[in-house]
Amino acid sequence: MIVVKNVRLFPRTPDAPAVDVEITEGRFSRLSPAEDAAPDSAPPATGTTSTGTEVIDGAGRILLPGLGDVHAHLDSNRMGQTFRPHTADGTLHGYIMNDRENWRQGERSVADQAAYAIAKIIASGGTRIRSHAQVDSDCGLERFHGVRTALEAQADVLDFQIVAFPQAGIMHEQGVEELLDAALSEGANLVGGLDPLLYDRDPVSHLEVVFGLAEKHGKGIDIHLHEAGTAGLFTLEEIAARTRAAGMTGQVTVSHAFALNTNPEPEVARILDVLAEAGVALTTVAPAKGALPQRLIRERRMALGLGEDGQRDYWSPYGDGDLLRRTWQLAFTNGFRADADIEGCLDIASRGGAQVMAGARPDGSALVDDSRFGLAVGAPADFVLVDADTVTSAIMDCPLDRDVFKSGRLIASGGELAGGPRLN
Repeated sequence: MIVVKNVRLFPRTPDAPAVDVEITEGRFSRLSPAEDAAPDSAPPATGTTSTGTEVIDGAGRILLPGLGDVHAHLDSNRMGQTFRPHTADGTLHGYIMNDRENWRQGERSVADQAAYAIAKIIASGGTRIRSHAQVDSDCGLERFHGVRTALEAQADVLDFQIVAFPQAGIMHEQGVEELLDAALSEGANLVGGLDPLLYDRDPVSHLEVVFGLAEKHGKGIDIHLHEAGTAGLFTLEEIAARTRAAGMTGQVTVSHAFALNTNPEPEVARILDVLAEAGVALTTVAPAKGALPQRLIRERRMALGLGEDGQRDYWSPYGDGDLLRRTWQLAFTNGFRADADIEGCLDIASRGGAQVMAGARPDGSALVDDSRFGLAVGAPADFVLVDADTVTSAIMDCPLDRDVFKSGRLIASGGELAGGPRLN
């Protein structure tokens, strides 16, 4: 058993009382008021008692749920490499081709660079990752293999999924369907898609390939949808219809979903009803333009997760692997000021991503009462300890000194991974 003593569980006020948290077999097993034992009978502040209980001194810090990057591109990041000036032309096709022309010039292999990003994500508080891995006629399965190698090496400290992602479209090039098929056979968890109408210009064929491969392999789907306005509404309706027809409730995610920000609210509410009924999940990357309507999504109990997208790559110089900072960005781009709204952003960054990856939906419970994905007894003991007054102040200040735990075991501290630089 592990006991984390003297922590404040998701506090909303600076004077929130401290608790002791017991962990058994990797899950929260008991929460109780912090004990003030007499000095002559107190167990060690941090260490192992005579009965074999491991004691960790929380030192009055905040206990937050483990975070997740559920929209990553581990194969394209350039974090830690020599800075490279931005050269893309600003169009979607231009970004795609600019990455294609330059990705082999990186200073590390795909696997090593993905491992570098994974280290940053874990040290920031991340205990789960869903990464897209590019599959196309240029790279074949090379980028998928690199991402798979890096993630599988960390299976003991990380929950992860890989999306076989056709970044250059499916209908544009010969052989992409066969490559996606091969990636799914080799362990990809989901098949991706990209703007079936506006990029591939053939939404019927595009979605037939995506859903056909998902059904063939018994895998999930995660589709990038940058399509805005009525074009995006059309594609969302097609995705929902195919999800229902295939009986894939809880297995389909739409990333970005900019149509939910570029249509009148009545139309947005209508399409959200359609998506909710089909059991489609959503992810956002907290973009400067394209914020999703969190209130409407929450009212329909749809799973919504947060990701970082690319991190200092050929698409953009932004992104540093820090998921707490990305949570700040989610609050900032939505213009939130109220503590409850900002706390809601952390909820999306934590159990929201866990729900997306598990194919589950919110049940309406508070995070501290959720025994499956939250901080209640029975939930996995994946958490972060930070020194801050409240949840909101932790997000605003993003303190760098964080202790990250997976199943109750320390996996990172102070920006460094536990046990040495095995991810760098």
